[in-house]
Amino acid sequence: MRILLVNVNTSDRVTRALADEARSAARPGTEIVALTPRFGPESVEGNFESYLSAVAVMDRVASYEGPYDAVVQAGFGEHGREGLQELCPAPVVDITEAAAQLACLVGGEYAVVTSLRRTVPQIRARLRLAGLDTRCASVRASGLPVLELERDHGAALRAIAAQAERAVEEDGADSIVLGCAGMAGLAEAVREATGVPVVDGVAAGVALAESLVGLGLSTGRRGAYAPPLPKEITHWPLSAALDGAPAPHA
Repeated sequence: MRILLVNVNTSDRVTRALADEARSAARPGTEIVALTPRFGPESVEGNFESYLSAVAVMDRVASYEGPYDAVVQAGFGEHGREGLQELCPAPVVDITEAAAQLACLVGGEYAVVTSLRRTVPQIRARLRLAGLDTRCASVRASGLPVLELERDHGAALRAIAAQAERAVEEDGADSIVLGCAGMAGLAEAVREATGVPVVDGVAAGVALAESLVGLGLSTGRRGAYAPPLPKEITHWPLSAALDGAPAPHA
């Protein structure tokens, strides 16, 4: 099967890190196609950037040429999953919901450790919308920006592990969810530091996407996520209107 893994920011370095984590988690025979949006913020750390990113992600997937079996949206707490589900005939998995769903299967309450404090309300809102908030013991911020997480894994690990340990000891969390796609690859080290299960969103997203495809399940097309109504939309997808823009990354 072929899974489109869509980064929510325009950092090629982050896209490569996400692709490495996704491929290490994927089953034999699963092809991971990592995509970077053609426009948008270099990192997503707030509502303005998240809404802009949502359009960029939908544009990138809509303009992808070739078959695919599933889409994984690789941004934690971001907007846009619902729009992707309307656009895509294949199943769409958001890493926030995927990670929280799996965390609920390995313990009572889980905690999320994310990047900056300003992203905490956004993550809580996403979990509440998905009906997963009642099992969330806490959402803690490491204090490190997204791009810094990827640049210095040593500092990132220390900051994340410290907050994860507090979530276990002070908040009663049975498991930890890594609440930022830029934390890909740190799950095992955080598990060793805390002694509890640690769920990486990218790995969880890939695993659930593979399961949905294997079971022949996709988004229902007659209810909440029916295809968009036919109408004229100026310059959509946007990539076709970006005269002189560089070719999409793949």
